[in-house]
Amino acid sequence: MRRGIPVLFCTLALLLLTAFQEPQIRVEVEAVNVLVTVTNKRGQLVTDLAKDRFEIREDGAVQEITNFSHQTDLPLRIALLIDTSSSVRVKLDFEKQAATKFIYSVMRLADRALLVEFDSGVSLVHDFTRRPGDIAKAIKKLRAGGGTALMDALYAVSRDKMTEGEARQTIVVVSDGRDIDSRRTMEETLEMVDRSGVTIYAVGTNRFAADRYDKGEKLLRDLVAHTGGRAFFPYSVERLEDTFESINDELRSQYNLTYVPGDRHTEGQFRKIKVRLLNDKGLIIRYRRGYFSPAR
Repeated sequence: MRRGIPVLFCTLALLLLTAFQEPQIRVEVEAVNVLVTVTNKRGQLVTDLAKDRFEIREDGAVQEITNFSHQTDLPLRIALLIDTSSSVRVKLDFEKQAATKFIYSVMRLADRALLVEFDSGVSLVHDFTRRPGDIAKAIKKLRAGGGTALMDALYAVSRDKMTEGEARQTIVVVSDGRDIDSRRTMEETLEMVDRSGVTIYAVGTNRFAADRYDKGEKLLRDLVAHTGGRAFFPYSVERLEDTFESINDELRSQYNLTYVPGDRHTEGQFRKIKVRLLNDKGLIIRYRRGYFSPAR
C-alpha cells in the first residue's frame, strides 16, 4: 500500500502540471490563388506583364503577392456542360461538332474532362477521363428533348466534381440560357461555384436562329462575370469553332497571383477580391469576385 502512494502522488502531480501548461494552438495558413486574364481593347490576350503591374485586395486590404506566374501548363479539370433541351434541337449538331473539336484541341496529357448533359434534369454522361476520344464518343450520342435546368447543372457539377485545388477548375457550358426547370436559384448556384473556385465560360447558342433570347444571354453574362470567365455568342458554325479556340487560348494564357490573407477573423464567410493593374493603359482584366474562407 505504501509503495502505491508515491506512484499515485506522481500521477496527480503530472496531471496538474499538464493542466496548467499553455495549450498548443495549430494555426493553418492557406494561400489564395487568383487566376487573372488580361486583354487589350480589341480582345487580344496580353501575356507579358510583370508582377509589379498587379495589385490585389481582399475585403479592401492590400495583399502581398507571394507568388506570381504566367500559367501555361497548369493541369485543367474541364466540365463540359451541353444543353440538350428542346429549345436547342436545331442547333445541337453544330454544338456537338464544335465541342468535339474543342476537347481534342484543348486536352493535354495532364488534363481531365467530363461531359454532362442537361434538359429538365442533369445527367453525367462521362466522368473525368484523360482520353479526349472517350468524351468525343459520348458527345455523338447526345439527343435533344425536354426543358432546361441550367442552374441545377452548374450547382451539381460545382458541388460534386470540381473539388481538386491543384488544377484549374473550369466549366464550359453550351446553352441558350433558357432556364425554366431549375430548382436551384442563381444565388445558390453562384455560392456553390464560389466555394469550388470554378471559372465558367459560356457559349450562347440562340443567335444561330431567329429567336434571339436576350434574357438568356444576360443570364450567361452574369454567370461568367462573377467567376472571371467569358461569354461568347457565335452566330455561325465557323464562329462557334472560333469560340472554342478562344477559350482554349485563354485557359493557357492566364496569370496566377498567390497571396496569404492577413486577416482570418471571418472564417467560413465570403471574401471579396479586387485586382487592378497599375498603369493599365486601357487593358481589361477578368478574375473571380471572391471566395469562401474555410471554416475552422
